[in-house]
Amino acid sequence: MNNLLKKIVLRVICAFIFFGLFATSGKAELVDRIVAIVNDDIISLSELNEMFEPYAENIKSRGLSSEEERAALFKVREDILSHLIDQKLTDQETKRFGISVKEKEIDKTIERIKESNFYTDEDLRKGLARQNLTMEEYRERIREQILRSKLVNMEIRSRIVITKEDIKSYYDSHSEIYQGEKKYHLRHILLEIPSLADETGKLEIKEKADAMLEKIKTGEPFENMARKYSQSSAAAKGGDLGMFGHDVLSPQLRETLKGMKAGEVTPVLDTDLGYQIFLVQEIRDARAKSLEEASPEIQEKLYKEIVDKKFQSWLESLRKRSHIKIIR
Repeated sequence: MNNLLKKIVLRVICAFIFFGLFATSGKAELVDRIVAIVNDDIISLSELNEMFEPYAENIKSRGLSSEEERAALFKVREDILSHLIDQKLTDQETKRFGISVKEKEIDKTIERIKESNFYTDEDLRKGLARQNLTMEEYRERIREQILRSKLVNMEIRSRIVITKEDIKSYYDSHSEIYQGEKKYHLRHILLEIPSLADETGKLEIKEKADAMLEKIKTGEPFENMARKYSQSSAAAKGGDLGMFGHDVLSPQLRETLKGMKAGEVTPVLDTDLGYQIFLVQEIRDARAKSLEEASPEIQEKLYKEIVDKKFQSWLESLRKRSHIKIIR
């Protein structure tokens, strides 16, 4: 028996001893079981269920037929198990290469996320609570994402070549981005959606947001509405969020603000924080970027696009050279 097989057998035996503990009520009850072996690591049923349950709740709330619901649950469960296997594989590779993440890197990543979504620290914690996540658990997820990003960079970067011609072609075909970046001074109104709200509850909150939007359109000052009704930490300031560059806005908001003018309000937006309405208080046009100035940014964008394409093929290659066994 080779060393790898010995390791796997030992892990499985230990796991079954641990997971097979009996309840003390006098009734034998299996606490957990193994659903997959990935090289010398295991994936437990509880690990799978922890990630699967939120998706299952969402599917069950859609009002699907029993057959459609069963098919959807099966598909999502299989996808999540596949994702967990990929996580185990990449985690093993980061350990093999000795890749690590500093706390400051996690801090910076979280600050970027907060900035692009207009989250205060309080907003972020509320959003995590709705997903039953603590800040410590969230930081661990961010750590894993950064680790995997570093691994991908190490494994794939050497195979990627971006030429000056590639950069110029991108610059010419995205002139609307580099002919002068817009900056937006924004205010917002936030109506939070309770984590346990059903579709009827969500609809009621949406109707309140729609009614507020109508009042604003008929002349009610946005600041007054924000102070009176918004559940954002910026409510006391009339919903004032400050000035933001185009690049730091969330994709949803960037798309919504296209073509808007100062003084206009957005439709009611369904966001991760809840229903939001934004007022474009001011728009400033920054000077255009030359090809030379834009080149580092374009190179990074092209690099990320290529990495995304190559990542899946790298994972498939990693799977082929690994020992993976799914236990039904």
